[in-house]
Amino acid sequence: MKNLVKTTVVILMVFCAVNVFAQAKVKLGHINSDSLLKLMPGRDSAIAKIQAEAAVYQKLLATMNSEYETKASEYQTNYTTLSELIKQTKLAELQDLQTRIEKFQTDASDSLQKKQTSLLQPIIDKAKKAIEEVAKENGFTYVFDSALGVILYSTETDDIMPLVKKKLGIK
Repeated sequence: MKNLVKTTVVILMVFCAVNVFAQAKVKLGHINSDSLLKLMPGRDSAIAKIQAEAAVYQKLLATMNSEYETKASEYQTNYTTLSELIKQTKLAELQDLQTRIEKFQTDASDSLQKKQTSLLQPIIDKAKKAIEEVAKENGFTYVFDSALGVILYSTETDDIMPLVKKKLGIK
């Protein structure tokens, strides 16, 4: 008899918990983070700084490549008339130049990546914070990023873009 009462109480508790959980309202929202980031203040100037630095690197890389092509062409043109020592020296020079070009490309890419992170991360963090605040203030259970295409199926949800823009003072 005691076991029957205990079992009945446990079943009622589980049923009540499931019933309360089932009645909880889930509020879904979505936002296109790409669109939001394009509207964020400071983004355009950060992109301009990154592009300016990239242009400097591209110009220097073009100069280095031009120098390599000139020396390689000169080496091929004069190959038959060069002594073995000069051939080896010129070939080593070409290989060294090629190595320097490759290292420069890697270093430039790393430098641009670091600059992009340092300039854009504060803007991204500000947008994330605004999204979180809007979601909390408006009782959203989930907010999906429609820019990433991670939603496989959803019913109509609330687009919180206008609320986040308002929070950030963007028109």
